[in-house]
Amino acid sequence: MANRWGLPNLGFGVGLRTVHFTHVLEADPAVDWFEIVSENFLDTEGRPMWVLEQLAERFPVVLHGVGMSVGSTDPIDWDYIDRLGALADRVRAPWMGDHVCWTGVQGHNGHDLYPMPYTEESLTHLVGRVKAIQDRLGRPLVLENPSTYLEFSANEMAEAVFIRRMAEEADCALLLDVNNVYVTCRNHGLDANAYLDEMPLDRVVQIHLAGHTDRGTHCIDTHDDHVRDEVWALYARVQAESGGISTLLEWDDDIPEFAVLEAELDLARRHSEGS
Repeated sequence: MANRWGLPNLGFGVGLRTVHFTHVLEADPAVDWFEIVSENFLDTEGRPMWVLEQLAERFPVVLHGVGMSVGSTDPIDWDYIDRLGALADRVRAPWMGDHVCWTGVQGHNGHDLYPMPYTEESLTHLVGRVKAIQDRLGRPLVLENPSTYLEFSANEMAEAVFIRRMAEEADCALLLDVNNVYVTCRNHGLDANAYLDEMPLDRVVQIHLAGHTDRGTHCIDTHDDHVRDEVWALYARVQAESGGISTLLEWDDDIPEFAVLEAELDLARRHSEGS
C-alpha cells in the first residue's frame, strides 16, 4: 500500500544520539536511515552539525521534533517553523514532523508532550493549525500519536478516532508509534487492535518502535529497553497490512552499544517479513 504522497519506504533506522557519533562516522552501521530530534540541531553548528551533514551525505535523515506545540492555544511560532524548514532543506529531509500534543501555554514551555482533549472544538483548533503550518512549509507534517496516562473528562471521542479525523481533515501524514498505542491502550483498558483498526494506513509514512516499562497497573513510555513481544505483534500486523512502512527504533535512556540497536533492527526486519 503506497502512502498518498508517494513518500518512500526508507527501511529500518535509528534515532541519532551523541553517544554514537563516533561509531556511525567511522563504521558502516547496519541501518538504512537516521532520525534526529529537530531541536537538538536548530541552533547549533560546530561538531553536531558537522556530524549531521556528514551522515546526510550517506543516509536519509528525517526530522522529528518536540517543540512545535501544534495543539497549543498560543500563536504559532513562525520563526521556529521557518528554522525547522531551513534545517529540513539543509539535510534534504524526506519528511519532518512532531507530536499530536501541546508543550506550553502563554509563552511558557513545559518541556513535555501534554495530551489534548479529544473534543470537536479541540479537533477544529488542531486541524486549522496543522493546515497553516503545512502551507508555510510546503510539505505535509508527519504527526505522532501520543502515549497517555490520564484522560480528559470532556472527551467526546476515542483517541484513535481523533487521530484519524485530524489526518483526514488536515490532510497530514501520520507517524504511527506502535509502542505508544500499546502503552496508551494498556493504561486506559482499551483494545490496541481496535485502535489500529481506526488508523488510515495510507497516511502512515513512518512507524516508531521502542521499549517501555511495565509497572503492572500501568505502563510508562521510557524508551530505555528492548521492544516487548506485545508491541512486536502490533508492529507485525501493521507491516503485513500496509505492505511495509519506514521503521525507526527509539532508545533514549540507558542507551546501549550501537550493536544492540542493530540487533533490534534485525528483529524488526524479521517481524516485518512475517518470520
